[in-house]
Amino acid sequence: MLPTRKEAEEILKEAENCNPGPWGNHSRVVAHCAEKIAARCQDMDPDKAYIVGLLHDIGRKFGVRHLGHVSDGYSYMMSMGYDEAAKVCLTHSFNNQSTKDYIGRFDTTEEELKLIRTELEKVKMDDYDRLIQLCDSLAGAEGVLDIEERMEDVRRRYGSYPEEKWNGNLKLKREFEARTGENIYDVVDKETFRP
Repeated sequence: MLPTRKEAEEILKEAENCNPGPWGNHSRVVAHCAEKIAARCQDMDPDKAYIVGLLHDIGRKFGVRHLGHVSDGYSYMMSMGYDEAAKVCLTHSFNNQSTKDYIGRFDTTEEELKLIRTELEKVKMDDYDRLIQLCDSLAGAEGVLDIEERMEDVRRRYGSYPEEKWNGNLKLKREFEARTGENIYDVVDKETFRP
């Protein structure tokens, strides 16, 4: 289940009031990219892509956390009955479906980490999970970025970027370019879109 587009926008706006920061516009850029790409994929729903993109980082509502934002977002969306959004909150940081390549601090309790790992093991990744992983690696707070520049920025800020995750993101870009038949940067209006 998912909120409506309008409800999702309200959820994000309310969350930004709790913890203001660039993550809100980053989420809007992810949503924009997801909607544009899904609209060019025959078997995807652009509205669903927009909504899960908008809410993928909603765990940031609860403060500045690294891995903790994953469990916070998953638990928050589940508490509201939005299991499809909760799934993307869980999967967006793990394109290999494991916490081993997580970039950032493991700032969770043992219980939160167990929740993440247990639910990741159970989940069956689909096109929306992979789409949001791609869009997360394209989106800055100020607009769409070159995927390699975005990953390099993350590497500078956190000191590393696992090669498997880097290559996985580039693979996702190639896969969605093949599905849309277009350069992904053209699809998402890289040069002109601003949140």
